[in-house]
Amino acid sequence: MHRHLSIISHIAVCLTLSTLWPVSASAEKVWDNDLKRYLTEDELNHAEVFMSEEEAVKIILPKSQHIRKEALQLTQEKKDLIEQRIGWKFPEQAFDVYIGETDQKIDGYAMIHNTIGKHKHMTYMVGVDAQGACSDVELLIFREARGSEVGRKRFNVQYEGKTVSDPIRINKDIINITGATMSVRSISAGVKRVLVLVDEFYLKPAGIGSDTVASKKDKGFFPSIFGN
Repeated sequence: MHRHLSIISHIAVCLTLSTLWPVSASAEKVWDNDLKRYLTEDELNHAEVFMSEEEAVKIILPKSQHIRKEALQLTQEKKDLIEQRIGWKFPEQAFDVYIGETDQKIDGYAMIHNTIGKHKHMTYMVGVDAQGACSDVELLIFREARGSEVGRKRFNVQYEGKTVSDPIRINKDIINITGATMSVRSISAGVKRVLVLVDEFYLKPAGIGSDTVASKKDKGFFPSIFGN
């Protein structure tokens, strides 16, 4: 009987210790080619929060009388078309979009996106005006240990005014940040995707999309987010 209780006590202690010291997520071990070492647990769990989704919407659509949120559901056919236009595949089948309106006229759109930087996803919101040009980019959460400079206005102001006709590529129309190349490529790809989504779902149906006369100036779309 005493031995039986001893075994139970031992198990209880083990369970308590496992609760206090859970298995570290860093057990997966992620190698960083630039640093030439494995990332530490702190680096893997890093998350820098800049603002909430609601705060970003207010910044991107500050003058709208009404803001509504709706979900874009992509059929496989539509998803294939978007992927063909931007030049890369993505797993998402749906996206949330905020639409700002004043006096029953659309002011613009704001879409939250998650794209992977170097090792982890970063969360940001892209604004698009009623004519289809990027109006703003706001970084919400950055989960890498390095590269958060992509959230600074002096960098992301480069995206303002970009449309589906622009390359939105490093060494083309976007200046890179040393040490944050993957983050720059990632956010550039996300901006491109948002512009194409808005073009396909909202501008084309309204007769002001890239298939109008103005789109003849289109120089084409980049074949890969990883090419320079």
